[in-house]
Amino acid sequence: MSEKTVSRQDAEATSAGVGETLVEVNDLKTYYEAGGLVDSNPVKAVDGVNFEIKRGETLGLVGESGCGKTTLGRTLVQLEQATDGEVLFDGTDVTKLSGEELKRWRRNTQIVFQDPESSLNDRMTIGEIIREPLDVHGVGTPQERREKVRNLLETVGLRPEHYYRYPHQFSGGQRQRIGIARALALEPEFIVLDEPVSALDVSVQAKILNLLEELQEEFGLTYLFIAHDLSVVRHICDRVVVMYLGNVMELGDTEEMFVDPANPYTHALLSAIPDPDPTSEKERIMLQGTPPSPRDPPSGCPFSTRCPMKIRPEKYREMDDELWTAIGIYRNVLRERSRADRSLTDQLRETLGMQTKFSDIEEIRTEVFGDLDMPAEVEQHIDESAAYVADNKESKALEYLQGEFGSVCDTEHPGDNVVSDTGRTSLCHRHLPEYEEPAEYSDVELKTTQG
Repeated sequence: MSEKTVSRQDAEATSAGVGETLVEVNDLKTYYEAGGLVDSNPVKAVDGVNFEIKRGETLGLVGESGCGKTTLGRTLVQLEQATDGEVLFDGTDVTKLSGEELKRWRRNTQIVFQDPESSLNDRMTIGEIIREPLDVHGVGTPQERREKVRNLLETVGLRPEHYYRYPHQFSGGQRQRIGIARALALEPEFIVLDEPVSALDVSVQAKILNLLEELQEEFGLTYLFIAHDLSVVRHICDRVVVMYLGNVMELGDTEEMFVDPANPYTHALLSAIPDPDPTSEKERIMLQGTPPSPRDPPSGCPFSTRCPMKIRPEKYREMDDELWTAIGIYRNVLRERSRADRSLTDQLRETLGMQTKFSDIEEIRTEVFGDLDMPAEVEQHIDESAAYVADNKESKALEYLQGEFGSVCDTEHPGDNVVSDTGRTSLCHRHLPEYEEPAEYSDVELKTTQG
């Protein structure tokens, strides 16, 4: 009986458990220590993530570059060590495994990397690359391993005679098929797909996606599909996790989320999907600035420094939107300045009460506010904060601005609010009754492609 036949039978046996939880992630954190001697803040790549993956489903993971997607995927397969929390695989916390136990567990989970070129060793033949996991785990005899590799090559759409060729002799799509074959060698249940088609041409992407769907159906696989392309995610994923700055912002059914996004960050992501209709009047939500450093994330909502629907203090509910946005940018600029490294010369000049390059605030004010019409009361608050900055007291300026323009978004971390009957969750204060959604937010029309 061939290896392929055995795998199919295993998949049929496993299919009985479809719908059960295979992977459960509880308050997972992955931090990278800075290694400095003074004031060393860790990089919070993954910061308290919770979700589960059902057996046989494809869970999508999306977000901007640097949001922690790849780190999360690598932590799930134990290529990165978790700082805290747990990853339960069939009820076993794999973050606690080591030695032989970890090696045995790794037979059941694999990863396909983003770049199909750099993830393959150019000095090894294709047969050696795919056979390596079998050799490491001592699966079968040498002859049986070679036969299994040839079967795997056929499974992913390559030919047995490719066994003795080298990676540079293949196209990008073929190399990714080789990576998939390597991931299938140990017959895992769970595979992390780290942007497996982002480096490929569109026509090749479709073939790889179809291959992944066919393999999932044939072998009963469970996928975590990491991607930037939301159209691809909509096509292949059952549910989607939207991630920002190491946090899960929204999690739920794919189609439901694309049709009716709940979180402001999800709204912004979906609005960026290109519309093939040149006559479309689709509204694009432009986010101001860049994500904060994961070394020093906001203390409240992770998205608070860029959110277009940030909750305002009662007295500023009717403020002009452009002015409110400018105040947010001004606060973010001061926040970044407060974290900037100062040279010894700057520190000495500050101690002596002398001017430094950090003291010039007028240029920043002009750049941020320009010719905006600013009420006298607001201008007074900006003047007060600028005086603190000129006196090299950025932290005092930030404290003053927080007291005047701050909100619950700045100070309190929102909980996971259930926003639909299907159990979809969203990390946003706007879902609470006391912070009713503004009409202009709920009425935003977001047209998305069908994928």
